Amino acid sequence: MAKRIPKEELEKYENKLVPDLVGPNMRVLFCGINPGLETAYRKRHFAGPSNRFYPTLHAAGFVPEPITAQDQDVLLANGLGITNVVQRATRSAADLTADEVRAGATELEKRVKKYAPAWLAVLGIGTYRTGWSKPKAAVGHQPDHRIGDTRVWVLPNPSGLNAHYKPADFARLFGELREASSR
Repeated sequence: MAKRIPKEELEKYENKLVPDLVGPNMRVLFCGINPGLETAYRKRHFAGPSNRFYPTLHAAGFVPEPITAQDQDVLLANGLGITNVVQRATRSAADLTADEVRAGATELEKRVKKYAPAWLAVLGIGTYRTGWSKPKAAVGHQPDHRIGDTRVWVLPNPSGLNAHYKPADFARLFGELREASSR
C-alpha cells in the first residue's frame, strides 16, 4: 500500500497536468473526468487509494491479472489507454465549471481523432451529459455519438466517492464494454 501523502504536499499539485497514457491501436481509451491531486503527485492515473478503476479492469476481464496505478503501463500492451476530459488536477471534480468541462470535451475530441481508438469510454455520466450537451444520456453505448471512427461508451466514475455503484456493478458494466470492444 502506498504511503499517505500529507494534505499540504498534495495541495502543491493543484492545476498540474498528468500525461495521457496513449499509444497506437488502442481498443479502448478510458477517459476520466480530471486527475485528482494524488494522481498528479504520483503521475499515475486513478492513483487515489479508494479508486476502483484498476480492480474493475481485472474484474471485467480487460487485464489478466490484478494491477494498480503503479502498473498502468501494462495497459498499452492490452490495447488500453487513459486520458481525461479536463487535464488539470483538482481536489475534486466538483471544482470544475460546466464551461471547463465543455471546453475539455472539445479538446478531448481532437486527441481522440489523433489517436483513433476503437472506443472512447467516458467515466462519469454527469461529465458526459455536460461536456457533450446530452442531458438524457445513460450509461452504456452511445450509438448516436461517434468521434471520427471512434465509438463512444459511458461508464460510471470509479472514484471511491461514487457510492451509487458496487464492485459487482462496475465489473458488469465495464465487462459489457470489454465484450463490445472484443468483437
